[in-house]
Amino acid sequence: MSDYGGNARFDRPGVDAGRLWASGLAAAVVAALLAVAGILIARGIFEVPVLAPKGEGIWGNANTFTYALLSGLAALLATGLMHLLMLAVAAPRQFFTWIMVLATLIAVVLPLTLTVEPGAKVATAVVNLAIGLAITATLNSVAAASQTVRRERTADNAPTQQWDQPPPNYYDR
Repeated sequence: MSDYGGNARFDRPGVDAGRLWASGLAAAVVAALLAVAGILIARGIFEVPVLAPKGEGIWGNANTFTYALLSGLAALLATGLMHLLMLAVAAPRQFFTWIMVLATLIAVVLPLTLTVEPGAKVATAVVNLAIGLAITATLNSVAAASQTVRRERTADNAPTQQWDQPPPNYYDR
């Protein structure tokens, strides 16, 4: 598409911010619930201490709530990152995926470096992996649905009016 000056005009990508952030909020709820479920499975089924000593019970202590809250916050931060990338870079979903995979890798490796019981290391790493993958996959898929295309109005795509009658012919008078 080109204008009268011969310069090429392209459609500009946009973001349906309301849809993206509503999806980000839903992803935050999923991440928080996944954190709680992962901790319940590790402590309740496998009897492995995750984020709290074994004596704290299946529900653990305030660390369970804090971990769930931080997981939700991570999803909201990832939503902000996705929004920024969608506005600023080419191929935003590809950059988002790489950034999130590397952040998830750090979250998985970090507990493995601690000097605690090996079972707790592995359980925490698995929970972190599940949360990171869930956030990445969810936001990557909703980003596609949140992308819009803003078309600039040109002579080629301007709206037209339909007339019921033919235009008047002033030369027949």
